[in-house]
Amino acid sequence: MTQPTRPCALLVAVAVAFLAGCTAATPDGPPEPDPSTSAQRAGLPYLDASLPTAARVADLLGRMDLADKVGQMTQAERSVVSPEAVAELRLGSVLSGGGSVPEPNTVEGWADLVDGLQQGALSTPLGIPILYGVDAVHGHNNLAGATVFPHNIGLGATRDPDLVEAIGRATAVEVAATGVDWTFAPCLCVVRDDRWGRSYESFGEDPAIVGAMTSVVTGLQTESLGSEPTSILATAKHYVGDGGTTGGTDQGDTELSEAELRAIHLAPYLAAIERGVGSVMVSFSSWNGDKLHGDAYLITDVLKGELGFDGFVVSDWAGVDQLDGAEGASRQDVVQAVNAGVDMVMVPYEYESFIATLTSVVEDGDVPRERIDDAVRRILTAKVELGLFEAPMTDRSLAGEVGSSEHRALARRAVAESLVVLQNSGALPIVEGARVLVTGSNADDVGNQSGGWTLTWQGASGDIVPGTTILEGLQEALGDDRVTYAPDAEDAEITAGDHDVAVAVVGETPYAEFEGDRPGGVRLSPADLALLDRLHAAGLPTVVVVVSGRPMDVTALLDWTDALVAAWLPGTEGAGVADVLTGAVRPSGTLPVSWPRSTDRPVNDGDGSSPLFGLGAGLTYEER
Repeated sequence: MTQPTRPCALLVAVAVAFLAGCTAATPDGPPEPDPSTSAQRAGLPYLDASLPTAARVADLLGRMDLADKVGQMTQAERSVVSPEAVAELRLGSVLSGGGSVPEPNTVEGWADLVDGLQQGALSTPLGIPILYGVDAVHGHNNLAGATVFPHNIGLGATRDPDLVEAIGRATAVEVAATGVDWTFAPCLCVVRDDRWGRSYESFGEDPAIVGAMTSVVTGLQTESLGSEPTSILATAKHYVGDGGTTGGTDQGDTELSEAELRAIHLAPYLAAIERGVGSVMVSFSSWNGDKLHGDAYLITDVLKGELGFDGFVVSDWAGVDQLDGAEGASRQDVVQAVNAGVDMVMVPYEYESFIATLTSVVEDGDVPRERIDDAVRRILTAKVELGLFEAPMTDRSLAGEVGSSEHRALARRAVAESLVVLQNSGALPIVEGARVLVTGSNADDVGNQSGGWTLTWQGASGDIVPGTTILEGLQEALGDDRVTYAPDAEDAEITAGDHDVAVAVVGETPYAEFEGDRPGGVRLSPADLALLDRLHAAGLPTVVVVVSGRPMDVTALLDWTDALVAAWLPGTEGAGVADVLTGAVRPSGTLPVSWPRSTDRPVNDGDGSSPLFGLGAGLTYEER
């Protein structure tokens, strides 16, 4: 995904904010399954778990009318849908957009929300359970108190598929604890221009790196979808080429030959398919001027045919609406997208009109009934494989797994492995007993170090989630009496006599897609630059730690800084940064992207340019 804010950003954001305060259930609560209906279903083949999946799906499909089928192809946003609507319209799925959460935003609050909607689905004659989807892109990041792992660009720096698989497994457990069974992750974009606002969602610029990190699919789904109770459905997104748009423009145009598209952007999808990924999300972007949501060649011929993808294809947030250039999902939009191979359509708010339109175009013959049956068969197959017919409700015994010490320890390890030391003239590791000045805009801000897609879509600065900041990690490692903190160095006298070394933690503030594009380059803020100038003038040995979702313009710093470290967006466990700075963990991360001398144009390995630090760069320390 995804997200509520598009060209009409303000209007939708206001609507989401208003609706988020509303309850999805009626005052009387969700509808209870009809005992007589349940009795009538008892013994039907599609409910017999001993039968092969294909036989169960075929039996169920044969019992469905057009309304059942169209409903299964429809996904609505939780803030505007009720259990009664799920039942009446036979909805196949409900989602939470970024920041769309129940009240209270707790494990129990989520479980109550999802179970209420699930009861609506189970009350229907066929009792087909819903899929509930969220953007759990670096942990269950919509949930307050969940473990927030490093964003993908940091995980790409680890080059550790086993670690990434373990993160996928931990994420799946925390997601399952809330009743959610589907995540819109992993993002398999191959980022080719760091000015793009989604760069941090990419594992790197090299398709081989991205392909290796599809191990997260195995972590999320387990060896086979539904083989464990905490298995959740993964989504390979955004198909295809979203990381290669001209100028790094979000939802832009990827202008490449087919050979280039295949070599760079398609390869990770094959790796994910080989791991059994259950769903694929289509990109908002275009390929050579044609919107991906309507591209039958890439969706049906290549993805489903050539690559053999047998899961289901879901649209992005109202992405079908964009095909004809007019607002809303028109008849033309729906016909083109569904015939192109989109199986489930994310229509967050206008789900009723979409259902009416799709029903009409099928009845008129513009969309073949065989295409509808194919789409529904794929969706039902995922539901059967997940075991939703046998266990549709939340396993509330998992609540204690959310934010557990084990998961936070895993996240801390991931942070340490993700750090890339780019320059070091001896300032690192910080020696025991050193007097350290810690400063900078990102030194003591867990919101900044977590980045976008943390509690809300765009993320936010400040103490928004429980965790450990980089400052707190250094205080714990070195001792409070050895660490002086000055947020912008204005409150501390910066002299070499007062401190042995300064750690300046600078970089970006949170953003996500659309709002994160930086067409003019990715640069440090004036406040960060002023701070670094003061440190330089004082002659204090300085370690610069860059907290960001992509490379930033740091060329001017190299002639005076004693060490430069890329910390990416580490998430809630800032102590992992301290582990590397103090030498408790030797740095092992290497750049997953080329670091340009100037960020006003893209630089990639093999393109003939001369980066400041090349793909794979990274230093370590000698053994102590």
